[in-house]
Order: sequence, then structure tokens, then C-alpha cells
Amino acid sequence: MALFSKEEGAKGQAPTTATPVNRREEERVQRPGDIHTLIGKGSEFDGKLSFEGQVRIDGKFTGQIMTKDVLVIGEGARVQAEITAGTVIVNGVVEGNIKAATLIELKQPGRVKGNLESPAISIDRGVIFEGCCKMENLGKNGPALPAEQPNKK
Repeated sequence: MALFSKEEGAKGQAPTTATPVNRREEERVQRPGDIHTLIGKGSEFDGKLSFEGQVRIDGKFTGQIMTKDVLVIGEGARVQAEITAGTVIVNGVVEGNIKAATLIELKQPGRVKGNLESPAISIDRGVIFEGCCKMENLGKNGPALPAEQPNKK
């Protein structure tokens, strides 16, 4: 199968070049919220994971995870890792510290054993969390704290 074909037309017309078009790549559009990578149930992965876009883990992962984007830990997942991400959503079991630049969401029936650090943290009723929680604005342009008022007597 040739990728390029040259055909000479009738009466001395110039040759034409045709290239195939992969329609699947043209139709594939990455939308916000779409999962770009999946570590499925039954999968086991050890090591360092860094990525762009949204990743969902439904299997077992051990190691280190780094991204500026979204990490979703599925309901059946078991993760033993130090996690640094933009947003982390936990539905499964995580053992390790989680640091997020934007948001950490712990959803029922999630379980976390480790420290959380993020400017916004959401913990649903029924979640089991064992560790310390630190919420502070990690950005430099955050809202200013109100000035202390002197006590009037």
C-alpha cells in the first residue's frame, strides 16, 4: 500500500499527490473531564507516574504520582504513593501523602491514611481519613487575611 501516489492526468496535466487522512485522529477531541488514561481493575503498577490530562486508577499502584492535572482514584483502587497533583479525587483506598494545588475530594467509600495539603479539601460523610490536614492558599495572589481588631474594653 503506497502512502503517496502520483498520477499524471491526460493531456500533460501536472501530477497530483494524494495523502491518506486518518479520520479517527481528526474526530478525537479531548474535552475537559474526559479520562485520557486508565489503569484498570486487575492491573498492578509499581514506579513513578507523571502525566498530562486526567488519569483514573482502578487497579493497584505503588510508587510516586506527579501531575499538574487531575488524578481520580476509583472505588476499587488501592494506591500506596506520594501524590502531587492539581486535583485529586479519591473513591478508593490511598496510603500516602496527597498534595494538590487546587482541590482534594474524598468521596464515600474512600479511605485515606496520610496527610492532605491543598487550598480546598472536601470530605464526604462516611469517608475514613487518618492523618493531618493542612489547608492554605498555595498561590501567591490569594485573598488577604483580615486584620486583627483591637479588643475594646
